[in-house]
Amino acid sequence: MSSQNPRPADAVGASAGANKWKVLFSVIFGVFMVILDATVVNVAFATIQKEFAVSTNASQWVLSLYVMMLGIATPLAGFLGDRFGQKRIFLSAIALFAAGSLLCGLSPSLWTLIAARAVQGIGGGIAAPIGTSLLFAAFPPNERGKAMGVFGIAMVVAPALGPILGGWLVDVGHWRWIFFVNVPIGLLGVILGSMWLPKVGGDSQSKFDPLGLLFSTVGFGSVLYAASVAADKGWGSTEVLAFFGLGALALLIFALIELKVAKEPLLDLTLFKNPIFLVSALTGYVSVLALFGAEFLMPLYLQLLRGRTALEAGVLLLPMALSAAVFTPLAGQLYDRLGARSLAVTGFGLLAINTWQLSQISTTTSLHFIQFLLALRGMALGLTVQTTMITSLSVVPLQKTARASSLVNATRQVVQSLGVALLATILSTSISATTNAQLRAFQSRMPAAQSSGQRFELCAVGTPDAPPIAKMIPPQGVQLIQTFCGEYINGLEHDYKLTFGFSLLAMALGAMMPGWPGKWTRRSSRGPMPTAH
Repeated sequence: MSSQNPRPADAVGASAGANKWKVLFSVIFGVFMVILDATVVNVAFATIQKEFAVSTNASQWVLSLYVMMLGIATPLAGFLGDRFGQKRIFLSAIALFAAGSLLCGLSPSLWTLIAARAVQGIGGGIAAPIGTSLLFAAFPPNERGKAMGVFGIAMVVAPALGPILGGWLVDVGHWRWIFFVNVPIGLLGVILGSMWLPKVGGDSQSKFDPLGLLFSTVGFGSVLYAASVAADKGWGSTEVLAFFGLGALALLIFALIELKVAKEPLLDLTLFKNPIFLVSALTGYVSVLALFGAEFLMPLYLQLLRGRTALEAGVLLLPMALSAAVFTPLAGQLYDRLGARSLAVTGFGLLAINTWQLSQISTTTSLHFIQFLLALRGMALGLTVQTTMITSLSVVPLQKTARASSLVNATRQVVQSLGVALLATILSTSISATTNAQLRAFQSRMPAAQSSGQRFELCAVGTPDAPPIAKMIPPQGVQLIQTFCGEYINGLEHDYKLTFGFSLLAMALGAMMPGWPGKWTRRSSRGPMPTAH
């Protein structure tokens, strides 16, 4: 594996002086709300279900359709940017996301909310890869690590702020403002982008790939839907198997079309022939499983077992975001000097140690110690996530960056969704159906614990630290709760040990990426600066 910086010196982006930082700020401002919305809605899920008086299966579409539309729209982003210009498409995507947010907040029924979430998903799926491409066009090669590092702050802080903002708005009875807050942000983002973003791309001769769009829509949409319901309905259910099968078949046909038929493929799969792009992309996929696949586990642990509200859980998770916010830009600067290898090996090695420690937590583990582990996890996240992305794009000709970004983002979304579904399944199957049913029946007869205003730490029942309200629970209830907590902790252990394995695999792949201690050449040339229009 070559360890040189593979980006040719003459294929560089263009910007100069303060303009490149205006581009960076504009992209961050636009993409931040898209990333924030991915987690902020989860907190309001139960409230939305109660507001519209609908079943869990029906309300699940608020989350599932959004993820599906993200996956469907992302492959289309590269073509739209090349055909109509990246600035125009990015601003249109941000405006579309803001419009969808407004419609979400005004929705009079669940199904209008679901439709509006689809609009959000289309805008968000297009905005993220185009934003990345705009950054590459704005910064010269020797500063792209720094730029992606600063951009990465938004990618790690926004998901952490989502539960805090969402939890607070739900607590004060204003869940619709979860969506309304995006409207002024989106409007300001469009205004700033109109003034500061350069004109990149825009070729009327760029050819559309209708067959590619058709089969990518069916393929990505089916796989993402199946992944979103697999944990609840079972991986062996007819519906899940049918959609996975349909998605796999459609993606296989899509790949053949892209490689053999399309004159200008929607997603350029030939990029995987480049060994650096391939290894970096694979490392990114495994890192998504190791990092993000398990991130939904800790909020569940804090809320269900430790009695914390969604807002309190969000605050407890802040050390990870703050640590990542510090190390992401630092990793970007180190990437420009050292390349990817040392950052990836260090970050994933740290992640492996940290994940093993998380696999050992219990119902009595100190929350301060858990926050310390989360801070270490944030360091690992900061060193690795953007590093794998920029290394993938570094070997792509500048004119293909938008489509390459679409390829990496679309495939990462699928991998992340499958990873979350797998871990959720492992966790749910660790709890016996009998225990789960008995606990639900018991909780329905014990409403005082929820209405007393006291924090009810479920797994403290039967211990010296049990809250006063726990004295109302009969001995058979105490035994049932302790059984549930033991099974739940066992499921967490299995999940974290699985992601520990993914961490080790990511570290091994990271060692194959370019950079120190191999040869690493910093490039400093740049092309002419495009002007803002």
